[in-house]
Amino acid sequence: MAKTRSTTLLTSEAALADRKWHVVDVAGLTLGRAITTVATLIRGKHKPTFTPHVDSGDFVVVINASKVVLTGNKMEGKLYYKHTLFPGGIKSFTAEQLIARNPKEVIERAVWGMLPKGALGRKMIKKLKVYAGDKHPHAAQKPTETKIVTKVAQA
Repeated sequence: MAKTRSTTLLTSEAALADRKWHVVDVAGLTLGRAITTVATLIRGKHKPTFTPHVDSGDFVVVINASKVVLTGNKMEGKLYYKHTLFPGGIKSFTAEQLIARNPKEVIERAVWGMLPKGALGRKMIKKLKVYAGDKHPHAAQKPTETKIVTKVAQA
């Protein structure tokens, strides 16, 4: 009888044991390039114990969200939508308007687009903390500063 190889999957208790906190400064960085790193940290794909069906990622604090950069004509051309839930109530606004009104929402929407949809993704998105400025209230968690190695956008 041939031996079968079994895969060791991570349990949810083991995943909760080694949660870390990261601080990511996105000032001057391109939105999509910076957010892919953030989504990877939240999902836990940087860990050797990554398991797709378990929330094994880390907490991420994003600072300077108001200083994120979009390349090309996206500040005026990229549209975001929301619906008021009334008939004909779809509202659209540009990235420039959204960053001026609520810079956190641009980061949150970009990260949500890169996470799995469903109950697991809703659980993961709660580990994202976004702040428009450079101050955050999570110093007690002793977060490590994570540098994002990417091309800096030409403003």
